[in-house]
Amino acid sequence: MAVHSLLRRVLFRSPPIIPSSAGVRTAAAPYHDVQMKNYSTEFTKAEDQNTENKKGKWLTLPPFSITVNGASLGKDIVGRRQSTSEGDANASTTTALKWVTQCCPQLPRSLVQKLFRLRQVRRETSEDSFSDQDVQAPVSRVKRVAAKDSMKPGDTIHLPISVQSSPIEKPECICSEEELKFLHDLELYKDSAIIVINKPPGMPVQGGIGIKRSLDELVGTYLRHDFSEPPRLVHRLDRDSSGILVLGRTQLSATVLHSVFREKTFIASNSDLKSEKRFLQRKYWALVIGTPRRPQGLITVPLGKVVMDDGRSERITVVENVTNMPSQHAVTEYRVLESSTHGLTWLELSPLTGRKHQLRVHCAEVLGTPIVGDYKYGWQAHKKWTQIFSNVEEKTENLNKKLLPFGLDLESGSISYKQPNLHLHCKKMVLPDVSSAIKRAHDSHSDYDFGDIKSLKFGAPLPPHMQRSWDILCNSNNI
Repeated sequence: MAVHSLLRRVLFRSPPIIPSSAGVRTAAAPYHDVQMKNYSTEFTKAEDQNTENKKGKWLTLPPFSITVNGASLGKDIVGRRQSTSEGDANASTTTALKWVTQCCPQLPRSLVQKLFRLRQVRRETSEDSFSDQDVQAPVSRVKRVAAKDSMKPGDTIHLPISVQSSPIEKPECICSEEELKFLHDLELYKDSAIIVINKPPGMPVQGGIGIKRSLDELVGTYLRHDFSEPPRLVHRLDRDSSGILVLGRTQLSATVLHSVFREKTFIASNSDLKSEKRFLQRKYWALVIGTPRRPQGLITVPLGKVVMDDGRSERITVVENVTNMPSQHAVTEYRVLESSTHGLTWLELSPLTGRKHQLRVHCAEVLGTPIVGDYKYGWQAHKKWTQIFSNVEEKTENLNKKLLPFGLDLESGSISYKQPNLHLHCKKMVLPDVSSAIKRAHDSHSDYDFGDIKSLKFGAPLPPHMQRSWDILCNSNNI
């Protein structure tokens, strides 16, 4: 005992990072679990760092604590928690690796994984023991911890102090004042849980090979506002599509939103749609080539992924025989908004599931009306495309074209062009008030009915090229 106490005093004297949120719960409610709170991830002050280097050489993270389980809360919101399996709680167990990455999001994940591989991460746990006087007293145990080891409430992780001088995972973007204003103008709504963006066409949502600037990186750097952690993506929009994009402002709210979007797809794939409450609604506007046979309807066909002849590119297609090919159930509601005499039709599309390229494939392969500007799934229709409206402005705009911030060109691409841009826009969305749900879950120690949680409604104006196409068709129909 004496040796162990001395070792602990020598090694672990780094002051913990102070939580920025309210006090830690001591008992878990049904939708509570061990997850990350809104801890400040800032390290100790500079004068304390020198002391740390001399004394302990360790950085102490916040004790693992009990807070809201985002996955369970998401199921509570949609009313499906009663059908979850008994192992759901174990499925959301937080590992040591996950806890470190949540507490220190600024550390490169590769560095954190390396620390675990080199066995340089320690965990301090409290265990009950009995002295000679049969008096129960907690005894701290400090041991090496593996990345996949599960955390228990009260566990404390210690990292080498050298991680304080480690470089951040990605250098911060540098934006001009014009670009910053453009980003802030994209904001449609924000509260303590979510931020809603009107994504412009042509801007990728996520980074990747050949992508210098992505929306998630820009929002994570410049639209944090007063939050210490960056907003996180919870769903996707294709690069050339536009409209409403929702991000979670904290790890917890992102987990809740992930659960809500996932449950929407699960319910639409396995339930009677007419009897289900639409707790999440998305409505897209699309301009398509041709006209559906029926003015409205429900598309419910499985989709699968196929590799093209080049062996590298992929595309999504309707699966005819699900026993011979992996597939995912995909459901879309549609209705005709406006038809023109030029063979083009405006549709409202409501995806009830969230499959990759779902709306584009359903329009092209099921309705037989590919979306204007979709050269991946409607290339045959576009081979026959002729410029419907000759527009002298096209030549003038090409001569005097001025790109918007981030190299975006939002002025061209309407149906007056020989090669129009994709006409697919998420125009409306209805979403549960996640901020209120999280607050209720924090304040409640027992089951709570989330059926009366209010809904948030969002709308996003059409991008310039789609608005121009709308105006052109409306004016031509009135002639």
